[in-house]
Amino acid sequence: MKFGIEFVPSDPVLKIATYAKLAEEQGFDNVWITDHYNNRDVYTTLAVLALNTNSIKIGSGVTNSYTRNPAITASSIGAVNEISGGRAILGLGPGDKATFDAMGVEWVKPLATTREAIQALRGFFAGEKVSMDGDVVKFGGAKLAFKTGDVPIYMGAQGPKMLELAGEVADGVLINASHPKDFEVAVEQIKKGAAKIGRDPAEVDVTAYACFSIDKDPAKAVSAAKVVVAFIVAGSPDLVLERHGIPVEAKGQIGEAIAKGDFGALMGGLVTDQMVEAFAICGTPEDCMQRIRDLEAIGVTQVVAGSPIGPNKEKAIKLIGKEIIAKM
Repeated sequence: MKFGIEFVPSDPVLKIATYAKLAEEQGFDNVWITDHYNNRDVYTTLAVLALNTNSIKIGSGVTNSYTRNPAITASSIGAVNEISGGRAILGLGPGDKATFDAMGVEWVKPLATTREAIQALRGFFAGEKVSMDGDVVKFGGAKLAFKTGDVPIYMGAQGPKMLELAGEVADGVLINASHPKDFEVAVEQIKKGAAKIGRDPAEVDVTAYACFSIDKDPAKAVSAAKVVVAFIVAGSPDLVLERHGIPVEAKGQIGEAIAKGDFGALMGGLVTDQMVEAFAICGTPEDCMQRIRDLEAIGVTQVVAGSPIGPNKEKAIKLIGKEIIAKM
């Protein structure tokens, strides 16, 4: 089992660098930085992390091919790979429609866009002149003027078709889920994609990109996770909610509370323990270890400790290192 950690660059970059260095010292394998227009730039942040760490791999978790042309993405992550001495990873996904709507960016053919972007990126990383006339991605002989090195590509994927595509074309897949029930479904789709091209599915790093909250006091861990879980529930397909026995109408109620900024309602009962159980790895080190073991048994090969990580990030990073990573 590999371990990653996610940081949102809503915090100052140098503060994130301090957390990343601590994660490296605690034995984490990867650090992932989210890419949203309203936070600090992902590649600037990764460059600073590269200069403040020595061995941990660093990646975008995840960027997209709508706000960033694949040639620009290749150039950016290639520079990070150079600065870090070959430690860069590229996380790429279809993006978030709500964010694109706010930016005035049209979200078209996400499956084709992701497939074609990865094809182009492979060409750029190989030092090739890229010529493509895809459904969405088009290049007329673009080529980078420096060697990026071979950067692994991880796909952010949720739906069955995206998961199947990841099994075909990605080095790894980042799945926003925390519960074995969701991975039972996801692993089968990844295997289906790998089988289409005669690939060993074991070549794909299956990653639980999880809402994670750890503390020696389980009540504190649950409290810290509830707001993140609320956003997950509000954005979950009905099928996923039904899989976990969560009433579909709860999604609307929670969405309304989020829209009003009524976080008291979220904490006061709208976000239930059942929701936390379904959508977070949460609790004491022993609780979190048991969930990780359950995920490992299904085929998960990396767990990413995503927001909030814990009530206190620094303490949580140390707890994960000492009580989970060191004991796996």
